[in-house]
Amino acid sequence: MTRASGPLAAALEHRTVVLDGGLSNQLADQGCDLSGALWSGRVLAERPDQVEAAHTAYARAGAEVLITASYQVDYAAFARHGHDRAATTDLLRRSVELADRAARAVAHEVWVAASVGPYGATLADGSEYRGRYGLAVRDLAAFHRPRIEALVAAGPDVLALETVPDTDEAEALLGLLAGTGVPAWLSYTVEAGRTRAGQDLAGAFALAAQVPEIVAVGVNCCAPADVLPALTAAAAVTDKPLLAYPNDGSVWDAPTRTWRAPDHPEPWPVAAWQRAGAQLVGGCCRVGPDRIRGLAAAA
Repeated sequence: MTRASGPLAAALEHRTVVLDGGLSNQLADQGCDLSGALWSGRVLAERPDQVEAAHTAYARAGAEVLITASYQVDYAAFARHGHDRAATTDLLRRSVELADRAARAVAHEVWVAASVGPYGATLADGSEYRGRYGLAVRDLAAFHRPRIEALVAAGPDVLALETVPDTDEAEALLGLLAGTGVPAWLSYTVEAGRTRAGQDLAGAFALAAQVPEIVAVGVNCCAPADVLPALTAAAAVTDKPLLAYPNDGSVWDAPTRTWRAPDHPEPWPVAAWQRAGAQLVGGCCRVGPDRIRGLAAAA
């Protein structure tokens, strides 16, 4: 049993690839404590076996891409909790290794995507759903550079530049990747047809259109109803494969650090997403292995 033998970009040329679901909800279902500012990063540091088990649950459900537990792992945030630079670099490496082990535990091909979460995620105050942090593009690039370098050194198949709330952060991330040859996808979090910061989606997606390192663009950590309008906007400005991995429809309440579930579950018109160009489809927060199993069966 081996990890995927070819580039993810090649697979996307001819078929739909199934992503995993929400790592945090699966860890919670396994009894892990995600309280505190480090969130799933705390479990990565204290219970790596549980992270591997969560990845394995998704792989066994049919996921073909496992997204690492590095979303909220950042040097400054972890330094505030007693982790020196070497220890944080080791955690970033560990996140890739754990997903890799889970990928090798199943018979089908599985790619490992190293999660590069937004700056706001490390603040643990819901800022990733607002963006516009008051930082210049160069400051955001300086923040992301060391964690990207550490993740790339660990050898994932692709970087997941995910839950990006605004074009400033996208510009910083794309600038770091341009010319490196490191494959990545760019995924915005959106609401009501715009980025979380209120920017036009066509312009946001156009930023990645001419960056060869970007193998797919799309949306994640949003309501299912926001997916199709965003994919339509993306398809108008780029011919890259599209991706969609929304939440289950719940809304994050940052002050209480809880999810508010919808009164009525939102439908997932996956076939419509695919017709719009989605080649990578999966789930984000509160989407578990059962939903991924259903997607894999229908893919």
